[in-house]
Amino acid sequence: MKLNRLLMRQLSGAVRSLLRSGPATPGAAVQQAMKNAAAVQRVAERQMRDFVMPAPAPARAPAPAPAPPARAPLTGRFEDGHHMNAAGRREYKLYVPGSYTGTPAPLVVMLHGCTQDPEDFATGTQMNVLAEEIGCLVLYPAQSKGANLSRCWNWFNAVDQRRDEGEPSIIAGMTRSIMASHAVDPSQVYVAGLSAGGAMATIMGTLYPDLYAAVGVHSGLPFASANSLSSALAAMKGDFRRSTTSAQPLPIIVFHGDRDTTVHPANGEEVVAQGARHLAQPGTAEPGRVPDGHAYTRTLYPDEDGMVQAEHWLVHGAGHAWFGGNARGSYTDGKGPDASREMMRFFRTRR
Repeated sequence: MKLNRLLMRQLSGAVRSLLRSGPATPGAAVQQAMKNAAAVQRVAERQMRDFVMPAPAPARAPAPAPAPPARAPLTGRFEDGHHMNAAGRREYKLYVPGSYTGTPAPLVVMLHGCTQDPEDFATGTQMNVLAEEIGCLVLYPAQSKGANLSRCWNWFNAVDQRRDEGEPSIIAGMTRSIMASHAVDPSQVYVAGLSAGGAMATIMGTLYPDLYAAVGVHSGLPFASANSLSSALAAMKGDFRRSTTSAQPLPIIVFHGDRDTTVHPANGEEVVAQGARHLAQPGTAEPGRVPDGHAYTRTLYPDEDGMVQAEHWLVHGAGHAWFGGNARGSYTDGKGPDASREMMRFFRTRR
């Protein structure tokens, strides 16, 4: 039976501990490694499954809601591919909209959450529909079960938090490969993700500011918020490590529900704080509400020229799901706001 990579890393750590501590504790070291791996495996499996959609509101006669914006039909191609380097191989799906003519277009990299795959994530976020409207390419890297049994991106491993190593090197290499094979505007390449994918999106934006112009994080975690299995569990509960990395400003838009019991909302606050750490001006809060949907507080963080560097959408009464998503995809909350459309709006200001 093939062992999961996370378990192998834990066993390797146990061996190193054993060599340092001598022969008296081999059983305890290995047992602890097995226990840690099993614990994170269980949490990873629950990370997406534990979300419970809000109960429907009592029947009433609501005021007429504004008509939703027109949605373009999906006339493009959803292509399969893969990318491989020294760190491993990952499959992907690439959506090329019917409106794509070969003129340099934006590229959005979408990183799914635990237990999801590219098809599911594309359906839930409706990002391919927006691709038809806007004329952008959408790349969906796929995490493999060989790398993580629950298909979570391994945002909590030290090797996966370093440039040109681990999973960041695969995702960046995949991005560059699409840029080489298709006409892509290099000033309009963006990365976004949900949950574990949101945490990895933060990593990608932090490590590769020369590649990604802006980042979208939905229900995710800050850069380097954990460096081990045990600290990952703590980070998800809100007890995360704060990175001391001195990075350039990170244009970022963050969505998080204030009732998220899978990834504590404090993580979203810290993601925004990391992206806005170089700004002298404080954020400006703007309350709002989706018609017959969630209320939210949108906080804007402008730079000295007045351009918004970071946005934080705290959605009230919402849990761990993609806001404004399609119910045919997993882990979506159709009561809004429309996270996909707002991310694309923010991205298009950064080029």
